[in-house]
Amino acid sequence: MIALTVNGKKHEIQAEPEMPLLWALRDLLGMTGTKYGCGKGLCGSCTVLMDNEPIRACSMPLAAVADKNITTIEGLSTDGGHPVQQAWLQFSVPQCGYCQAGQIMSAVALLRKNPKPDDEAIDAAMSGNLCRCGTYTRIRKAIHHAAEQGGAK
Repeated sequence: MIALTVNGKKHEIQAEPEMPLLWALRDLLGMTGTKYGCGKGLCGSCTVLMDNEPIRACSMPLAAVADKNITTIEGLSTDGGHPVQQAWLQFSVPQCGYCQAGQIMSAVALLRKNPKPDDEAIDAAMSGNLCRCGTYTRIRKAIHHAAEQGGAK
């Protein structure tokens, strides 16, 4: 039995300690907002926050996240009202949308550390998140806008 705290709620799951967090979230807890992309922690689609730090859920074993606070895209808000989510909509960031949960989680982590990032800080923080559709310019605009709206919440 492994104890996890996800989006502020405690869960006890029956799983092997080496199981990737991604599969526990999706298959055992039914939180399908976090996506599988590459399976090697390289694309960022599976990004979640562990104690407010972005991590790749596909390559993070459950044993490493026990006693940590995990936040998924579902945990940002119940209605999509988080400032980063709202900025994503306002600037029409998603095209196919597949990578966007990971992009949003990385953006939230950035804004919590640096509430007023410049382009260089945004590019550095987001460099590990790949977008096949190439919406990087809109992502940067949305992050600037979310910062103006208090996106660090």
